[in-house]
Amino acid sequence: MTGIHAVIFDFDGVLADTERLHLVALRDTLATRGWTLSDEDYFTHYLGYDDRGCVTEFARRQGLSLDDGLVHALLRDKARRYADLFNRGEVLYPTARPCIERLVAEFPLAIASGSLRGEIERILDANGLRHCFPHIVGADDVVDGKPAPESYLKAASALGINPAQAVAIEDSPWGLQSARDAGLRTIGITTSYQAPMLIGAHHVVTSLDEITPQFLRQA
Repeated sequence: MTGIHAVIFDFDGVLADTERLHLVALRDTLATRGWTLSDEDYFTHYLGYDDRGCVTEFARRQGLSLDDGLVHALLRDKARRYADLFNRGEVLYPTARPCIERLVAEFPLAIASGSLRGEIERILDANGLRHCFPHIVGADDVVDGKPAPESYLKAASALGINPAQAVAIEDSPWGLQSARDAGLRTIGITTSYQAPMLIGAHHVVTSLDEITPQFLRQA
């Protein structure tokens, strides 16, 4: 990846093992309205969307008509349930801190995520890593969440670089599409999907342990 000057991480499924928490929170929220969301449906159709995208895509697939008030109520309920689940334990992958510390010594870092920025900051603060990420773009910072490219374009702009000078690390096809459409190079990590589902990535790895400054310069 010659010419890489910055690294932009997705968050859920890359640095933090939060996808299961998001699934449970969303499933339980929908269940209060009598709607069912299976694990298979979530990972097949909704992983990679931000909260609003999940709700609107669920409504579309189920043929539901949701007014703005109900959408907002669902989003508030889901955020509350997620916070309750998150507060029960640590969620960073064990490989996250070493990877961040390796890369931040040589590259500026940012995050472009479908999670709310406050949720991301709380996790980073709790682990003493907030200073590593001067720029965080969350779901509440964009109009169009992933798979739209807005979050990566904003992150690259905040870093002051051309998107082509950055690499994105993503765990989902939707996230990879977002990064590619923004013009970034991409690395897919197989924490949520097997390698064949990440075929659009420039490189695919099985662990953050594989991502080093040397890897980024030579891949």
